[in-house]
Amino acid sequence: MERMSVKEAAPYIGASEYKLREMVRQKEIPSYRIGSRILFRKTTLDDWIAQQERENCKAAR
Repeated sequence: MERMSVKEAAPYIGASEYKLREMVRQKEIPSYRIGSRILFRKTTLDDWIAQQERENCKAAR
């Protein structure tokens, strides 16, 4: 399991670190915490991105 910090995940999804932290607070993106650290599984982010793409395609119809 490859995990990513906010600093690593933000450019991976194309967002700023601030925006990613905001998304975590709003529960818009899957994440988990170890103490105060926010972490992401790369495979979960890939699934989330694919879901976002599917939802955008449905909205465009």
